[in-house]
Amino acid sequence: MKEKEIPVLWESKERCCGCTACMAACPVDAISMQPDEEGFAYPVIDPDKCIGCGKCVRSCIYR
Repeated sequence: MKEKEIPVLWESKERCCGCTACMAACPVDAISMQPDEEGFAYPVIDPDKCIGCGKCVRSCIYR
């Protein structure tokens, strides 16, 4: 059985606007928005919940 691949939502903070589209697209609620040291919220994937479907990546306008 192939191990699921956890998607990379953003590679640099400049590539995320915090719109929560990825979080809304996730069918298993594996994404939450977590604030960084400046208070801007970025999506974080819970690898235990993620099923590797890729819907989050496809929903991102910056990809």
